[in-house]
Amino acid sequence: MSKDKIWLSSPHMGGHEQKFIQEAFDENWVAPLGPNVNGFEKDLQNYLGEEKHIAALSAGTAAIHLALIMLGVKQNDFVICQSMTFSASANPILYQGANPVFVDSESATWNLCPTQLNNAIEGTIKKHGVKPKAIIGVHLYGMPYLADEINAIAKKYDIPVIEDAAEALGSNFENQNCGTLGQYGILSFNGNKIITTSGGGALVCNTEKEKQRAVFFATQSRDQAPHYQHSEVGYNYRMSNITAGIGRGQMMVLDSHVQARRKNYEFYKENLGHLPGFEFIDEPKGIYSNRWLSTVLIHPEKAGFTREDLRLSLEKENIETRPLWKPMHMQPLFENCDYYGEKVAENLFNVGLCLPSGSNLTDQDRERILNGILKMAKK
Repeated sequence: MSKDKIWLSSPHMGGHEQKFIQEAFDENWVAPLGPNVNGFEKDLQNYLGEEKHIAALSAGTAAIHLALIMLGVKQNDFVICQSMTFSASANPILYQGANPVFVDSESATWNLCPTQLNNAIEGTIKKHGVKPKAIIGVHLYGMPYLADEINAIAKKYDIPVIEDAAEALGSNFENQNCGTLGQYGILSFNGNKIITTSGGGALVCNTEKEKQRAVFFATQSRDQAPHYQHSEVGYNYRMSNITAGIGRGQMMVLDSHVQARRKNYEFYKENLGHLPGFEFIDEPKGIYSNRWLSTVLIHPEKAGFTREDLRLSLEKENIETRPLWKPMHMQPLFENCDYYGEKVAENLFNVGLCLPSGSNLTDQDRERILNGILKMAKK
């Protein structure tokens, strides 16, 4: 295996990051907080909309956890969560001692199914005698969920929505930026995301008061006192000034990264969409995806091989691909949790593959990936 590795989604620096990091070192703002944190939050606010208020945090997972705390989720409460997602969407529910209720996907966006969401709310009330405390919806692989329908159901039952936009910075629904569609928005800047701070995330709030409350929890819930005094449980969830410096530089290339990712998707669809058994997901009307990851469904009865056959074949070529997220209701950790749906998410998992999607893929990389797939298709 002498060929260089083609990664699924590797970090892509734009060249401006070092300037902000160097300033932090020159001014000795190496400790947490500082000008880069404030600047990064402002950059995100400018991008998402001035009416939003951003708290830069250590991870997107931390942002979900704080959102649950802010909404008063406690032990034995119930929280609805999209089943087809990464476990970070659901784990914070367990942090609070609450019970996840998982909901199936719909086939247009692969996200939270409105019909099954309604069933889950009604079912939880009937089975447990209480209304769910929150709904966690996820923009899977950068494809926005059906926000109008989800928000309408949430409003009907007066249940707040936590919008997990960890994969969707740069996407929008009806020209409204993802991350601004729920009661709270969640962003991630993990190393594989559309932009990265190496590790980090953010909580998007509707008011400055909410932001300051989140920052309070994220900095160990220190009361106003000359000494260290704590009346509530706190967390070490704030982003560092060094990390935020990387984010400031990355914000300068966000739009170009989105365009590069969308270019990857168009390449795959144009060159592979005609193959028997290959299916790509289109953007429904009013939806704009950053195409964080390009995905393909491989129907083996038509293709003549499975998703796993192709994954292993490309692995031999030193090309990284991965199956779609294994739905949470199929995970051992959550096997005893309530689930509402049929087999949409399960079927997607069984035939779906994530293709290399980095914004730093070269033309040569794409041709090598294409040739690897076509070689499999010709067998």
